[in-house]
Amino acid sequence: MDTIAAWFDDVRRMNKRQLYYQVLNFGMIVSSALMIWKGLMVVTGSESPIVVVLSGSMEPAFQRGDLLFLTNYKEDPIRVGEIVVFKVKGREIPIVHRVIKLHEKDDGSIIFLTKGDNNSVDDRGLYAPGQLWLQKKDVVGRARGFLPYVGMVTIIMNDYPKFKYFVLASLGLFVLLHRE
Repeated sequence: MDTIAAWFDDVRRMNKRQLYYQVLNFGMIVSSALMIWKGLMVVTGSESPIVVVLSGSMEPAFQRGDLLFLTNYKEDPIRVGEIVVFKVKGREIPIVHRVIKLHEKDDGSIIFLTKGDNNSVDDRGLYAPGQLWLQKKDVVGRARGFLPYVGMVTIIMNDYPKFKYFVLASLGLFVLLHRE
């Protein structure tokens, strides 16, 4: 509690110019992160260029907490054996699974079926009611690389919301207290 009280004392002692400077610094950090994210979206062609593996369904290929780097170039054909990240109607969280079957229609469009490497059955039970196949429009991205376990921070913050608020508050205090 003493550190919080000391922080409020520091804020009270700041003149308006110093306070504006701190707020602008924080805004620059947030806007820089957003610009980097949007830039990655453009370069990779994916609405979500980075995702975290949230379950063990893709073990041994990927472990829970691995950070995946995705691309989603429209001209690249989807292939059997490729690991895709897809969204299903009615579910907000994307799913990371492998393409196991693929059918090309007469008009050139494709439909495909996915399955987690560690699952015993295909993903039809995960798809929207009445949906038996995925289409290219369902794909958020395709796995191109990964960093093991880096995404555990995200999983911990989702599993323990109080920890998330503690980390955010700590970062905010760090930015405000470490001024020049």
